[in-house]
Amino acid sequence: MTTQLTGRTALVTGASRGIGRAVAVALARAGAFVFCTSTKEGGCAETLAAIAALPAGSGKAQALVCDVASADSVDALAKVVLETAGKLDFLVNNAGITRDGLFLRMKADDFDAVLATNLRGTFLVCKAFARAMAKAQGGRIVNIGSVVGLSGNAGQANYAASKAGLIGLSKSLAQEFGGRGLTVNVVAPGFVATDMTAGLTPEIKDGMLKSIPLGRFGSPDDIAGSVLFLCSDAGAYITGQTLVVDGGMTM
Repeated sequence: MTTQLTGRTALVTGASRGIGRAVAVALARAGAFVFCTSTKEGGCAETLAAIAALPAGSGKAQALVCDVASADSVDALAKVVLETAGKLDFLVNNAGITRDGLFLRMKADDFDAVLATNLRGTFLVCKAFARAMAKAQGGRIVNIGSVVGLSGNAGQANYAASKAGLIGLSKSLAQEFGGRGLTVNVVAPGFVATDMTAGLTPEIKDGMLKSIPLGRFGSPDDIAGSVLFLCSDAGAYITGQTLVVDGGMTM
């Protein structure tokens, strides 16, 4: 088995920072050409720089602007990717937002906005590329979920609902496209050291760490490695699954 992806093409949404950037870099390091999206021009500049700095023989990258909550924006993205590359081997749906708040105070607009990006956005991107990927046989879709979609979380009813829905969507697509060799899986991170956790107080961090048997937050690279595994030859017989990467927190 190999994780070498030379000659393959990937798309990573929400690739400007954190998990998305790490995934894009990991796929490029393995040799793939990676389309990286963000919601604004220049949003993926640091991701492109990181990929450009990889050793010789690594893949290249191109940045594109896309708002996954907009059907028109997603359709425009698909047109550019498929016309430029002629195919798409790996689709990683990472773009997502949070608008946290206790349920009784949560505004309907905040609930709708999170589902529009995290769940409907993934639906739109999958729909835009699934036909071409299935026609080519053997593609991989990896949707970035969260352990919150399995366990729920106080103050995140909207986010938890969007990530739980992502699991159901992925299982359904896995069943529909399995006969075409297209696998669809979810990677569900636990607490990961990103911009979100960086702003937490030491007391909150200590409380979170006590729930993790491995005793540390995950890194974006931990999640990227799991995505790379599912995209590699080693992941060819895995579909419809949720791979939890949380240091044992939800065991």
